[in-house]
Amino acid sequence: MPPDAEHELVVEADGLTKVFSDFWMRRKAVAVDGISFGIRRDEIFGLLGPNGSGKSTTIKMILGLLHRSKGRLTVFGKDPSDVDVKRRIGYLPEESYLFRFPAPTETLDFYGRLFGLAHAVRRRRTEELLAMVGLTHVAHRQVGEFSKGMARRLGIAQALINDPDLLILDEPTSGLDPLGSRQVKDLLLELGRRGKTILLSSHQLDDVQDVCDRMVILYGGRIRSEGTVDQLLEDSGRTVITVPRLDAASTARVERFLRDEAHVPVERIAAPRQRLEDLFVKIVEDARKERAETSGAQAGGPTAAFLRGEESDGERLIGDLVAAPDAPAPASAKAEPRPAPATVGPARDVLRELTEVSATPAPAAPAPAAAPKPAPAAPAPTATPTPTPAPTAPPATPAPASRPAQKSATDVDRSVIDDLLGGGGGS
Repeated sequence: MPPDAEHELVVEADGLTKVFSDFWMRRKAVAVDGISFGIRRDEIFGLLGPNGSGKSTTIKMILGLLHRSKGRLTVFGKDPSDVDVKRRIGYLPEESYLFRFPAPTETLDFYGRLFGLAHAVRRRRTEELLAMVGLTHVAHRQVGEFSKGMARRLGIAQALINDPDLLILDEPTSGLDPLGSRQVKDLLLELGRRGKTILLSSHQLDDVQDVCDRMVILYGGRIRSEGTVDQLLEDSGRTVITVPRLDAASTARVERFLRDEAHVPVERIAAPRQRLEDLFVKIVEDARKERAETSGAQAGGPTAAFLRGEESDGERLIGDLVAAPDAPAPASAKAEPRPAPATVGPARDVLRELTEVSATPAPAAPAPAAAPKPAPAAPAPTATPTPTPAPTAPPATPAPASRPAQKSATDVDRSVIDDLLGGGGGS
């Protein structure tokens, strides 16, 4: 690792060690034993090794899911347990652990909400990702009904929902058909060109060979070899000459020239063979051109626009504006209490009805009260002045009589109001 690239390192491990111990702190297994490596920005890095070599343990320490026993490990220059670091990581585990009952659209929306994405952004990215992995036609089926390969496609989509700066993929092509594997490799190459950093762990060595820039090979928790793909795979003992197809006479002349002039024996002359993956992809593409029906996963679409960096500033602005109403939600909550007095409104309507009911018998009450005058006898000083104007001016007496009736009605209504509102005890 050249020293001038240290400032570009996204992941840096120095003497990284992980020891698993039992309850009594006795050493049980050394999963990772003092490894040192660095993953540079804009690089596709391969982590290879047989089962039990420490690959998954290393990945879990990078994710902050396991604590290292010794050594130093930084991700984006910070400790892996930092929450800001986790926000910039997308992770696909070895097995796709997804909820069985939600649909793919609900699953991706859930993971988008975990990253705090706005509703409009979640909806747009969900549509683009489902189209990219070929699951648009089953977007509303329950995930529990999916095959392993379809669930794997959805797992890849959820790892990309936050447009991560560091993408960690553990066996991404496990369970995928050759078409899905080819698409995943094309996606990784495109993300690498865009500037994403990718950590790839896989037992499919052909996949790693096709996409990785550098790799390390682990065994027993230690690094046994590391370097670029060309450095590790170069065969310095042979030379390959590739020419268009030759007839038998030309081939014999070439072989004779190499033997007589260069004194080099020709080990093998044969026509090149195409890869089985290329043949499989060609057969399936021909079948799709014939519009053959299938209930499985369909061909994936183009890479999602936001992963290609083609999300326009206008779309980001719209997303921010759409997300803006969600932010002042407390303001709308403050506006909600205004209808709360409406809960008092019906009570006032009931009280108004009570006052009207109490006001209607009020005119009947003064008629019997005017005939027998014992009622005003109780308040002697106030009752005596009211009857004196009654005989002298009969038309004037009902007016004052009705006014006291209204006052008494309101007095009664206030007491009823106080009793209903719980204030009667205070008066």
